[in-house]
Amino acid sequence: MEERIWHKAYVPQVPRSLDLEEITMPEVLARTAKEYPDRTAFIFMGRKLSYAELNQLTDRFANGLRDIGVEAGDRVALILPNIPQIIFAYFAIWRLGATPVPNNPLYTDRELLHQLNDSGVTTVITLDLLADRILAFKSQTQIKRIVSCHINDYLPFPVRQLFPVLKKAMYRKYQPAPGFYQFTDLMKSASKSLAWTPPSLDNMALIPYTGGTTGVSKGVVLTHRNVTAIIQQMSAWFYDWQGKHKVELAAFPFFHLAGFTAVMNLSVWNGWTAVLVPKPDPQTIMDTILKYKTNVVLAVPTLYVGIMALPEFKNSDLSFVEGFFSGAAPLPLEVINGLKGATGADIVEGFGMTESTAMVTITPWRGVLKPGSVGVPIPNTEIKLVDVETGDKEVALGEEGEVVFRGPQMCHGYYNMPDETAQTLRNGWFHTGDIGKMDEDGYLYIVDRKKDMIIAGGFNIFPREIDEVLYEHPKVLEACTVGVPDTYRGETVKAFVVTKPGHTLTAEELDAFCRERLTPYKVPKKYEFMDELPKSAIGKVLRRKLRDLDAQKAASKI
Repeated sequence: MEERIWHKAYVPQVPRSLDLEEITMPEVLARTAKEYPDRTAFIFMGRKLSYAELNQLTDRFANGLRDIGVEAGDRVALILPNIPQIIFAYFAIWRLGATPVPNNPLYTDRELLHQLNDSGVTTVITLDLLADRILAFKSQTQIKRIVSCHINDYLPFPVRQLFPVLKKAMYRKYQPAPGFYQFTDLMKSASKSLAWTPPSLDNMALIPYTGGTTGVSKGVVLTHRNVTAIIQQMSAWFYDWQGKHKVELAAFPFFHLAGFTAVMNLSVWNGWTAVLVPKPDPQTIMDTILKYKTNVVLAVPTLYVGIMALPEFKNSDLSFVEGFFSGAAPLPLEVINGLKGATGADIVEGFGMTESTAMVTITPWRGVLKPGSVGVPIPNTEIKLVDVETGDKEVALGEEGEVVFRGPQMCHGYYNMPDETAQTLRNGWFHTGDIGKMDEDGYLYIVDRKKDMIIAGGFNIFPREIDEVLYEHPKVLEACTVGVPDTYRGETVKAFVVTKPGHTLTAEELDAFCRERLTPYKVPKKYEFMDELPKSAIGKVLRRKLRDLDAQKAASKI
């Protein structure tokens, strides 16, 4: 590893190389429950569950899943927000030797079907309100079992009594159907004790899905070694928190690798308390931070912008917050200054992806924060910048190149996609597709995205997928989607459209069409109609040219 990669920026209290403990997360939960049995593991809308209870309920749910036929090697989909059952499910599935497949509950049927079929899911654990959808397309999948969970199963008694409408909505009655189960029924009938064998570190621990350059989402193969390596790398980074109890805001969804790694697993590893937020919005997050005095806050820039606009942010004592963490998009300088000024807390930005089990670089803890930079490599991690054309030649310091990395958190490729894996994992390095540069202190800056990915409000959006939906409209001749600057979301989605001759088309029509076929955050927020799209000599639409045209128009209005 070249010295300049670490140089002055590196935190002296953190070793460059760690001796990683060989342990899996289900074992970690058992250990934490033994060390801190009475400590609160998580809080859900006022309901507190200790680590001893979390461990016991995990065993019980594992028995319930085993009773209905879930076996080692099975793929089990989790389509849940941040409610207690998603934590039980992850650890229960691991204790059975099966593999969780987390999915975004906001996905459309089209998106879910691809992921469920691609991964070979046979069991789905989902929210009651989504069960009808799963039942409707079950025949198009390999699904044998559906477990329905309810958001109020673990609400404290007074809250349950105050929400009779919610209760009625959640406990909807289904006609008895083969393979359909209620979470509460499984828990009532299942044995409390579980005999289980820790999975091998090299067994597959997770198949999360990420977007692809072709518009088809890809299942990422992560092992148990990946999952616990990244937790140890991150825990060592925050060196002065080791052995200390913290309260962490769990607003980042656990179906996302940032929430899965930096909140759920990091909390369990350290014996922290996580405060679950099922549906994050600025007001809810602000109320939660104040009520539970969370020391650790992880969110995307758009949520920080929303929080800072609230009166409570300016008028409250937030000195208990020790660290704000941001990722997925650059954190504006005014937001950094606002957070720091209001709390005195350290501000940390990071760079990572699903394929890195969340993290590659982080701002040096208690070190220098450089606005626009995503920090330096975490322990046991190497990065370098290579030429975009071949990916083989390392570029000079200060020059732009594709970011590649290697480390114990690096995935093992894409599920059932050997060609995609071979393109991305080359000679032991993962090619991220992100274009960056590094300064003389070893700080990394992400300046562009080779894959044309759009990051809007912290969500990764691949334009090709939206293009394909637009092309399905009977009045659309050509379409191309790009990311354009947005003061709130960082970027937003804009579609350039050419209408078929003899037809008229409006933005409202396209918006309604897209909302039926895409998750809301992927729906274009802007439309521009053109006579033709710019193309190369071989007829390829020039996406970058469209971005440049939009930038020129924006500049002319200033």
